[in-house]
Amino acid sequence: MHIRTKIIKHLKNGCLLLITLLFCTSLMFTSHTLRTYRSYDITYSREGIMNNRDTGLILLDRNGEPFFTFYEPRLKTFIPLHEVPLPARQAVIAAEDKEFYRHRGFSARGIIRSAYINYYKKTLVTGGSTITQQLVKNSFLSPVKSLRRKYHEILLAVKLERYFTKDEILEMYINSAYFGEGVFGIEEAARVYFNKSARDLTVSEASMVAGLLPAPSNYSPLNGADALNESKQRQRFVLNQMVIAGFIELDEGREAYKNDLAFSQTGKDINNEAPHFALLVRDQLIKEFGEEFIIRSGFRVQTTLDRTAQRYAQETLSQYIPTLASKKVTNGAAVIIDPPTGEVRALVGSVDWNREQFGKINMAISPRQTGSAFKPIVYAAAFEQGALTPSSLLPDLPKTYGKNYRPVNYDGKFRGRVSVRQALGNSLNVPAVETTQRIGPARVVKMAERLGITTLSKEASSNLSTALGSEGISLYELTGVYATLANSGYRMGPKTIMNIKDKHEKPVIYEQVSPYQALDSRIAFQLTSILADNDTRRQIFGNTLVVDRPAAAKTGTTQNYRDNWTVGYTPSLAVGVWIGNSNNDPLASVAGAIGAAPLWRDLMNHFLAEQDAEEFTPPAGIITARVCHNGGLLPDTAPRGMGYTEYYLPGTEPTSRCVLTTPSPSPESGEATPEGPDKKLIPEALASE
Repeated sequence: MHIRTKIIKHLKNGCLLLITLLFCTSLMFTSHTLRTYRSYDITYSREGIMNNRDTGLILLDRNGEPFFTFYEPRLKTFIPLHEVPLPARQAVIAAEDKEFYRHRGFSARGIIRSAYINYYKKTLVTGGSTITQQLVKNSFLSPVKSLRRKYHEILLAVKLERYFTKDEILEMYINSAYFGEGVFGIEEAARVYFNKSARDLTVSEASMVAGLLPAPSNYSPLNGADALNESKQRQRFVLNQMVIAGFIELDEGREAYKNDLAFSQTGKDINNEAPHFALLVRDQLIKEFGEEFIIRSGFRVQTTLDRTAQRYAQETLSQYIPTLASKKVTNGAAVIIDPPTGEVRALVGSVDWNREQFGKINMAISPRQTGSAFKPIVYAAAFEQGALTPSSLLPDLPKTYGKNYRPVNYDGKFRGRVSVRQALGNSLNVPAVETTQRIGPARVVKMAERLGITTLSKEASSNLSTALGSEGISLYELTGVYATLANSGYRMGPKTIMNIKDKHEKPVIYEQVSPYQALDSRIAFQLTSILADNDTRRQIFGNTLVVDRPAAAKTGTTQNYRDNWTVGYTPSLAVGVWIGNSNNDPLASVAGAIGAAPLWRDLMNHFLAEQDAEEFTPPAGIITARVCHNGGLLPDTAPRGMGYTEYYLPGTEPTSRCVLTTPSPSPESGEATPEGPDKKLIPEALASE
């Protein structure tokens, strides 16, 4: 009696399944079904279908590799189907849909089998989906399991098979399926699990990857011993299915299962590198497009970041700053720019992003007083106005401006009359203030803004202390100014974005930095010739700014030693360094020449080692003349080796002759060392370098 009851029950179940199938089939001919069928628009490109559900923001480095994501986007890299090894394609088909090349979008046998299982489980456990159905589900439909969704899934799968070939559908699926560890597509999966391209997957590796597809979060071999055991069982299943399908021989399957797999030890290194740079790019995008538009569009942004340069800069900074702990230095930042393109190759915003205190503050974009690192802008304005030339003489004497502004030099000494070359090269304060007084602070401010500075206050246009870097400027913008000087006055950046595409691979038009001639190339060269003049600046700086080849450089130290700068360049490399404390605490008498300069020098030498040596070449239209240190032209009969070569715009060269017996100006009491003189000689409120 019991056996008879079970037989009757199975017959009823079979009838129910048959009725269900007939009912679903009948739906294909109803007017509602036809309307639903027509309502789906699948006339996207293959890329459009794969990316239709993508949201969020993915940042790529300059080589197209993802390194940071926002808003939980899908990480995937497209690979053409013909470049995927045949065993890898076969592994996916064997694991997911052995009848793929025989059905037309859905499998009636699969639907009956899943309906039977779901009936006995009393819930929707399996859906009997083909690869085509899974593709349309992932790209167009809700993940919520229901008969209605299954119905739509079948309709859309049938339609998809009318528009695309089997190989095109497989290509779309294999590039968009989720493989766990936050990545989509077989190319990213191969990189995450085996640190290689999908092009190089073996049978053993391909079967392991394909086995992840039903539940990649559970089967990921990177999730520990239990998950690894599960993934091995899934690999066995896939290899068995490949043997059954005739894709591989039994012995080949057994050998593939026995092979020990070398898994990646790190997985996908996402959101652990260049976080300050990533946030800078994100904020730039939000400012232009708005956050919601970025998320819905699924932006993929190729940035200018060179991750090799970024890693070196971060490691070097992180190792260097602790050596200055006795000087009360706790933080630093670095920016590296390619002057000919304006592209930011690296940006380090702090010693350690994970440091609880101040680690997440991006000091590369935080405005700080720049000290003497601002002075080239002062002399650029003066040269442009025709008020000065590099050999013009300026007073370096005690002087009070206004009621009580009495600037002094870093070493507390005065040198009498000095040339602009000597004043800028040795970072003398009094001549810089005198220059600003002559041309007016407003002209200096206009020059700074033209060169890319955006953070100057309204008071800067009427404040003589602007000449000495009293205004807040970020390392990011200041390094951009020096990169412009390196590029003959032609401003190209700073720029952080190379291109933007949306989730459908369509280019996105964005506001780019418009290149322009910010400064006459001849004036830029005049400044460069001074900033690269090791002989002249040796009086104050010794050899602290000397690198392996010709390079321009300028240091900066603010009042009470709160900020420490060195920024410099060659024609193809601009590097800016800041060290200090994020909370503005003063340092222990650390000047730029002995604080930031060694780090700058390390970065310059490292990156220059990969480049050919370059010289700064005078541009067309510049005049050279041999002059003496008192600013006059040397007579033709002057002894060889006397004086030096200076550069002028036509019509600005000296007209008077120098007196050969006139000695060159020198410090009142010998040369100052980079460490500077006794602090008692320097009024704290007035002196900065």
